[in-house]
Amino acid sequence: MREKVLVIGAGIGGLCTALMLAPSGREIVMIERDGPLDTTDPDELFRNWKRNGVAHLRQSHAFLARLRVIMKAEHPALIDQLLANGVRELPFDIWLTEQQEEGYLPEPEDEELTIITSRRTTLEMTMRRYVETLPNVKLMSGFRVERLLTRKRDDGILEVNGVEGMLDGESISLAADIVVDCSGKGGRGIKQLMDEGARIAEESESAGILYFTRHYRLLPGQAEPDRKTNPPASGDLGYLKFGVFPGDNGNFSITLAIPEVELELRQAIVDQEIFHGITLNLPGLLPWTNATRSEPTGKVIGMGDLVSRWRDMVVDGKAAAYGYFALGDTLVRTNPLYGRGCSFAAVGAQSLRKVLDTHSDPDARALAFHEAIRQELRPFYLNQRTQDRAAIKEAHRALTPGQKQRLRARLTKSFVKDGIEIAIRSDTRLLRAALRGFHMLEHPDAWLKRPRNLAGVLYYWARGKKRNAAAYRPVPGPQREAMLRSLQVDHQADIDRIAAELAQAA
Repeated sequence: MREKVLVIGAGIGGLCTALMLAPSGREIVMIERDGPLDTTDPDELFRNWKRNGVAHLRQSHAFLARLRVIMKAEHPALIDQLLANGVRELPFDIWLTEQQEEGYLPEPEDEELTIITSRRTTLEMTMRRYVETLPNVKLMSGFRVERLLTRKRDDGILEVNGVEGMLDGESISLAADIVVDCSGKGGRGIKQLMDEGARIAEESESAGILYFTRHYRLLPGQAEPDRKTNPPASGDLGYLKFGVFPGDNGNFSITLAIPEVELELRQAIVDQEIFHGITLNLPGLLPWTNATRSEPTGKVIGMGDLVSRWRDMVVDGKAAAYGYFALGDTLVRTNPLYGRGCSFAAVGAQSLRKVLDTHSDPDARALAFHEAIRQELRPFYLNQRTQDRAAIKEAHRALTPGQKQRLRARLTKSFVKDGIEIAIRSDTRLLRAALRGFHMLEHPDAWLKRPRNLAGVLYYWARGKKRNAAAYRPVPGPQREAMLRSLQVDHQADIDRIAAELAQAA
């Protein structure tokens, strides 16, 4: 008798789970709290789709090469449908500088470094329509999960064998051999297990940043700016990170990320005029958002509560639960700066299928999935957390007059800015190697641990700024004081506040 799998949530995590498990022949029932799709028009969907379970639905999204690699290997027809709906593929060579383009010779592995990009609503709609055509997958919309159905064994381990919830005003219980929890950051299932005594380890800390996004549409007859002849459309000014996210069907979005400590700016940026004014002050965004190129299509959308969170479902070699697997944001969350969340979900779903196909014993399954997740995702989680911690320190330092970085911090910053970044903007082989780590095709630090690659970075670092001058990115925008003055935002208030906090602490 084939196993029955209940998947809680039909977001990216749930859809990836269905995509990965469907070929195994298992019976898959997806249960989703929000209502069904009522249109196939990408623009109408973006305007009207109510997804209370996905608060970041209309934030900017770009989908890493790892997600596309998995989709193409497992469901190539899905890629075709995505492209038909306006989702775009951006190849490796978009990252090349003019200097690198001159001698560029494509390598077979470059195809793996292609990313897909669109509004998330378009991607999710296409994935859902595709999943609904799979013969052993059923989707129940409007089903609100109230609790997991559990039984505590004599050894203290919880068995999960279904869910109880509400559908059309009626209480319904659904039994299953396996429950996959893709309910997201606010999911209650894993918290229920903790309350019932399951040993689940959790670590969590703030990413120290907030995101603000606004969507735009190209005007009739207008094309996207040439990436090679215009300043880079992404950058980091310390007090502000920014980026353009090309979308589907003539749409794109701008995301501005502000450190939490920048209280004045983050309060002002929700004003549509101030947000747009920032884009016009940034040389890399001006070609995109000026009045002759595009027009805004909505308000500024903020996103907070950004934390890094890791949960272990196995502690000291003992599983917390049998028959229950958490995926996506339910299990692991990171700062969305690098867009790893969707790829995390896809990798987790692919790992789950391998585990279920390899093992039948519930304990072996729990242990194997735990090890797979730690091996596949932990390095990227730690990599992002380290960068978040450094960014938080830098944001506080910038608002503390007279504070100087220690020598080690200055050397580390120089190695990154004057070594790594210059090397990958000069040497196509090093760019290719670095992007494989960025796009989760290998360990994020593996490329730099290879002697030849490290030697290449050290070579460019040792050359010095003068000889490397042509490889530096243009200045991304004005300094903090100049930007805030142009926006008529108090540029001194945060500095005074930090100084007062330091004085009180002393």
